[in-house]
Amino acid sequence: QLRLVESGGGSVQPGGALRLSCAASGFALVHYAVGWFRQAPGKEREPVACAVNTGSITHYSDSVKGRFTISKNNARDTVDLQMNDLKSEDTAVYYCAAVSDGLGCVHRLISGDDMDAWGKGTLVTVSS
Repeated sequence: QLRLVESGGGSVQPGGALRLSCAASGFALVHYAVGWFRQAPGKEREPVACAVNTGSITHYSDSVKGRFTISKNNARDTVDLQMNDLKSEDTAVYYCAAVSDGLGCVHRLISGDDMDAWGKGTLVTVSS
């Protein structure tokens, strides 16, 4: 059974940083492209970042580019999202997901429509 579990969410002031982590079990993450998504209250889910199976190619949404970094550790079956210079508009539930098309992120940000596994999410609140 494919399983993803996120951790690392919490509350932080604007300008602060958080590191989210996502651990996979039941499958080897090395074969999968991965993505981080978020859903703010009253809004639709949106893609934030993705990485191909090797982690060598990544893409980011314009709203987080230059502030967030996705990193994939295939030896540990984890994928992290380092979030710096957080803003109030970053407040959301953050989800990680994986897709068996390992190159699903090679050209553009993954939309999230065809993912094979999703985590249950972790809440990030940015507020003063």
